[in-house]
Amino acid sequence: MRPALLIIDMINLFDFEGGDQLAVQALKACGPIATLRQAFADRNWPVLFANDNFMDWNQEFTDLVAKCRQLPGPSSEIAAVLEPKPAEYYVLKPRHSAFLCTTLPAILSDLELQELVITGVATDSCVLATVQDAHMRGYKVRVPQDCVAAQTPARSSRALALMRESMSLDTRGAKTVLRSLAAEQ
Repeated sequence: MRPALLIIDMINLFDFEGGDQLAVQALKACGPIATLRQAFADRNWPVLFANDNFMDWNQEFTDLVAKCRQLPGPSSEIAAVLEPKPAEYYVLKPRHSAFLCTTLPAILSDLELQELVITGVATDSCVLATVQDAHMRGYKVRVPQDCVAAQTPARSSRALALMRESMSLDTRGAKTVLRSLAAEQ
């Protein structure tokens, strides 16, 4: 059973209340996510992006990437590292969960995927909502703690603790999660 990497809301303008704090934390998670992404690409495992479109229904994902690339600071730095590649998938989401009103379930079904490694922002919001939806749908889920971020490390830690305690999820670091995935294949 091959896993998929799901990257949530990392392509982001961070132009909302608390966005500056989140951007700083997201930048810290960007490197581990990029490393995990490369490991997935090397194994020919799918990489998917689920990104908020911030209620701009006339904007494509590529437009958001371009806007981020033009800004100075974390938005541009993250977009430069995580800009989607042609073989990768993306969905735009209207709300917190990547499953709510998106084509994500159809893509996962078509790719015959049953396991997700979920990364991105915000751990205590969109990541948590997506994790809960994935868990309820029967997916095996892992959330590497160094590949998620919230406005503060404490908020991220609380959300990760909830995932471990209520859903028994693996939230070890990306390198450990990757070794575990490789051993299971």
